[in-house]
Amino acid sequence: MVDVKIQKLMPNSLLDDLNPIQRQAVENTEGPTLILAGAGSGKTKALTHRVAYLIQVKKVPPENILMVTFTNKASEEMKKRILSLLGDYSKSSQPIMGTFHSLCARILRKEGSYLGLSPTFTIYDENDAVDAVKEAMATLNLSTQKSSPSSIRNTISGAKNEMISALEYPQYARGYFQETVAKIYLEYQKILSKNKAVDFDDLLLLTVNLFQNFPEVLTKYQIQFRYILVDEYQDTNAVQYLLTKLLANRYKNLCVVGDASQSIYAFRGADFRNIVNFQKDYPNVKVFNLEQNYRSTQNILDAAYSVISKNQTHPILKLWTDKSGGERIQLAETRNETEEGLFVVSTIKQLLSTPAVNREPLTMNSFAVLYRTNAQSRALEEIFLKSGIPYVLVGGTRFYERKEIKDILAYLRLVITPEDSLSINRIEKIGKNRANKFWGLIDKIKPDLEKLTTLELMNQIIEVTGYIDYIDDGTDVGSARIENVKELGSVAEEFPNLMQFLETVTLVQSEFSTDEKNKKSKRLKKDAQDAVTLTTLHQAKGLEWPVVFMVGMEEGLFPHSRCLLDPAEMEEERRLCYVGITRAKNHLYMTYTRQRLFFGTRSSNLVSRFILDLPEDLVLSNTNYQDRDQFLNAADEDISTLADDDKWLNE
Repeated sequence: MVDVKIQKLMPNSLLDDLNPIQRQAVENTEGPTLILAGAGSGKTKALTHRVAYLIQVKKVPPENILMVTFTNKASEEMKKRILSLLGDYSKSSQPIMGTFHSLCARILRKEGSYLGLSPTFTIYDENDAVDAVKEAMATLNLSTQKSSPSSIRNTISGAKNEMISALEYPQYARGYFQETVAKIYLEYQKILSKNKAVDFDDLLLLTVNLFQNFPEVLTKYQIQFRYILVDEYQDTNAVQYLLTKLLANRYKNLCVVGDASQSIYAFRGADFRNIVNFQKDYPNVKVFNLEQNYRSTQNILDAAYSVISKNQTHPILKLWTDKSGGERIQLAETRNETEEGLFVVSTIKQLLSTPAVNREPLTMNSFAVLYRTNAQSRALEEIFLKSGIPYVLVGGTRFYERKEIKDILAYLRLVITPEDSLSINRIEKIGKNRANKFWGLIDKIKPDLEKLTTLELMNQIIEVTGYIDYIDDGTDVGSARIENVKELGSVAEEFPNLMQFLETVTLVQSEFSTDEKNKKSKRLKKDAQDAVTLTTLHQAKGLEWPVVFMVGMEEGLFPHSRCLLDPAEMEEERRLCYVGITRAKNHLYMTYTRQRLFFGTRSSNLVSRFILDLPEDLVLSNTNYQDRDQFLNAADEDISTLADDDKWLNE
């Protein structure tokens, strides 16, 4: 009699739930393998089954298998799935799994003595690294007012990811800033060495140096890791690419999985060309295209293809699904950002109230609103709050809780109430020199204070204190902070009276606080929070929802204005749009406005080129919402009341 557990572990049962291409990718275990996995095509299933197949069928000892992922969350998910597939096999040993950084930390703990590194070295996180940069600047008598420590840290990180050492960097330095970085980089490394510390970039760079300079150590790990699998290969940078290549050079049993069309992290150093060049690195590579999608309807997939197919520098997969047809992409033109938010809210309410026929029931968790920049969340958050619709911000902080917003509000509060101790403490932390300049400005404009609008005051404060220079660290994070400050100008434009502006902001913040208390109270009664997701397109990667709204589909917003003249950056914007579209399972709404108050200025933008890429037969234009009266009649009664309040639709 065959034991039931053993029967479940027979090779055929392991492969039964794979489609033909997934199965081929799993069974092809020898030599270099490239799995081009489209969005929602089951790449995780292919990877985990491949590991289980190696152990179960090919009898490879688990310790000879290395699985590298980009996040600890992905690693844990893979581990759970593999253990579930292996059953009793998992009791003996498990494959080596983790992120690039955790793998390198493990290797350096064991072998770091070759480089003179103590096995008890400390790993500095980003805050520690910035503090070390500040210490280096103090040692060199360099002002943190002229050069941002965060910007310098980011530049050093970029150099390390390109494998440029502190000794090599001076020959590449051009201009005052880079020449300053060159001096600080050297001192920064001295501080790390003195403190027996490494930063996150060092973990990778030192491991590569170890392997290149001590072949016997490299050989040891090449023999141990006979089979190597790398997830999200399109997101690897130069040092990760070289590290993988060195480890796989002996047996070349390297399986990489990714999709160049979903490479959206160039700002972090990711280079999609690594996946493009894989076939040049390994001419005998076997390529498997996972094109069957298990997430979205065919109409959504066709819409995504119509956008991404314009890219010329990387392979494009033509995804298909058994879910033929589906709802057409709904396109909504609204007059302004307020109507845009109201359209989203009213559509959510309408869908929730519609009986589910031939589809899964919808809850608040079924909806996501995706946008290109963090600053766009401000208008959406306020409308959601006033509409009583619960929401969560994924990977972000609520607009009025962001540091840069609280800083500017502190300056503005002191114009009205100079003795506000909390605001005084806040601006002095930004810098006493800036605080003194601010007080000087207040003395200067006091006679004409009532004549100045909120926006005029705000702009003068920002200029005098040099606040933009303070937050501009040369990173994408710094750019987002600048955009948030500019977006606060949109609120200032709507409320020219400073007192009214501050009262409005306080009331919105109060609604935030009440909303949070209500959520906490509900969580005591209910484990899962039922709320709409608001998030950027970058943060949405890897997630999915039955209903997705992509808002702000306008030229200059999406695609972003800084990408309009750069073909490479425009291709990345297309990949970002492709990622956004393929997050939707059943319903996709795209919205744009005739006019938008953004960054304190009302402008008329052209509709996004990505909208124009969509075939007409895939799109249903929501013309009912182009007229104000029709729009308000279509909304629920509370939304109609909301729209009539204050300045909601007065533009």
